[in-house]
Order: sequence, then C-alpha cells, then structure tokens
Amino acid sequence: MTKTELKDRTKTFAHRCVKAALSLGDSVLGRHIKGQLIRSSTSVAANYRAACLAHSKSSFASKLSIVIEEADESSFWLEFTVEENLFRKKLIINLMKEAGELTSIFVSSRKTVQKINNQ
Repeated sequence: MTKTELKDRTKTFAHRCVKAALSLGDSVLGRHIKGQLIRSSTSVAANYRAACLAHSKSSFASKLSIVIEEADESSFWLEFTVEENLFRKKLIINLMKEAGELTSIFVSSRKTVQKINNQ
C-alpha cells in the first residue's frame, strides 16, 4: 500500500468514526465517548500525515508510535460503545475491523523501520 493510499485510508477511517460518534446520544457517557472517539480517530489520520513528513527514520518510527496508540484507542472506544449498548456490534463491526487492521499495519511498519535503523 502506498503512502498516498494509506493517507486516504486513515482519513476515511476518521470520517467514518466521526459519523459514528455523532450518532451517539446526548447522555453523559455518549458525549464523553463522542469526544474521545473523534479525537483518537482523527489523530490517526493527522499523525500519519505528520509521520510522512518526518526528517529521519527514527522520527518516522516515533511518529508511527503515536499513530498506533491512537488507532488502538479508537478500537477501545468502538468496543466500549458495544459493551455499553450504545451501538450494536453488527453496525460497527467493519469499523472495528478497520481500526484493528490499521493498528497492525502501523505496528508492522514501525518494526520494519526499527529493524532498518538497527542495522
């Protein structure tokens, strides 16, 4: 997958999470998760773009670590919405899957860059 394709994929993930978050209710929990999910999912896309502008391989790996944390946090909030019965799993299963796939992609990328840096 190219850098451009991954930028598009992370931005699409952010848009989908924002749409899901905006459909949460106005309860205290709904508002809290709405803010957290919007923040973490948009951070995946924004920080990946920042990583693409890194000045060194070690800086790139460091920025990818932020992307990984935010993608995993997005996974957490999506899972939590299901556990709290705010979403039915079948409605967001594809979004949950995408969060997991993005996390795996970025973990693998970071490992590759770290291996290169250690040679």
